[in-house]
Amino acid sequence: MEKALEKRPITQEKIEKMIDHIEERIRRAGKEEIETSHIGEYVMDALKEVDHVAYIRFASVYRQFTDITSFEKEVKNLTEK
Repeated sequence: MEKALEKRPITQEKIEKMIDHIEERIRRAGKEEIETSHIGEYVMDALKEVDHVAYIRFASVYRQFTDITSFEKEVKNLTEK
């Protein structure tokens, strides 16, 4: 998340609020353990709301885009919503 937001116009305060929100979602799940895939999805949701460039950066690594088609599909999905 930190790397995705690097050099983006997002304040430290906004980043901390995003992290707080993600932590709250984890707590609300009410489980002792949570799969990392769920945390990754929570991070992507938060980034999507705050900064589309950071979202695409994170998604490209998290979802392991292997070709330009996967990347284009994610950008298209983002711009359609």
